[in-house]
Amino acid sequence: MSGDNRFLGLFYLSPFIIGLLVFTALPFLASLYLSFTNYNLMNEPVFTGLQNYIRLFTNDRTFRKSLWVTLIYVFTTVPLKLVFALFMAVILNYKLKFINVFRTAYYVPSILGGSIAIAVLWRYIFADVGLVNMGLTMLGFEPVNWFGDPTNALFTITLLRLWQFGSAMVIFLAALQSIDKTLYEAASIDGAGKWTSFVYITLPLITPVIFFNLIMQMVQAFQEFNGPYIITQGGPLKSTYLLPIYIYDEAFKRFDMGYASAIAWVLFLIIMALTLIAFWSSRHWVYYAGDKRS
Repeated sequence: MSGDNRFLGLFYLSPFIIGLLVFTALPFLASLYLSFTNYNLMNEPVFTGLQNYIRLFTNDRTFRKSLWVTLIYVFTTVPLKLVFALFMAVILNYKLKFINVFRTAYYVPSILGGSIAIAVLWRYIFADVGLVNMGLTMLGFEPVNWFGDPTNALFTITLLRLWQFGSAMVIFLAALQSIDKTLYEAASIDGAGKWTSFVYITLPLITPVIFFNLIMQMVQAFQEFNGPYIITQGGPLKSTYLLPIYIYDEAFKRFDMGYASAIAWVLFLIIMALTLIAFWSSRHWVYYAGDKRS
């Protein structure tokens, strides 16, 4: 290989590498440094050591409230979204008429769900005189204060997240279609019903995909911002005040970039810890091709 072509591959990769360094790695390291400083975006950062973290864990009730709300949100939305996505993937795996149209229709919310427009639309749908309350009134029920009650507000935000199940559904659908159909035929000959085949054939064979979706959906849920911020602004009574909203408020409303960086790093460590726990637990329930575990 000539000297001119030796670094050709690196040259083609250079836009990605530069983008990764400038827009990901550098801000990542900068936020770590800023988390140990007092920085208001106007003056030079002043190194304060662990003061931001001490304040965070000993003096900040808002952080504890926001962390609790975030954990409830994540541990509610992720399992429900995975179950619903798998349920819909199983249904859409059948050979039905116009099945491709239905697959596309169910996937579209995942493309639109994170947008500002959908969040605004969601707010109007669940407003006091929105479509949901109009439907309840027509059925003879009392209108519900969706955004004024803390429990209802968090449920509404969770429902928006569940509505965006399409990406996980498509991945599940691909996994279901890759399963050897002869396994189901053999199970049927042995007298196994559909539920038994699903539990003992389908689920074990798609556990790697379940694990992948679990990690991806958990990371995305911890970083949820658009929906809660646009729809409820974290209210009422901070019942939907997720950690990303708290980080945004500290950084761009109170201009305390150092403290916001400390919160962001705590969030990162929580995500990393839960991811490592998931990887550790995967050895007990995720089965790969050629795995000899009984």
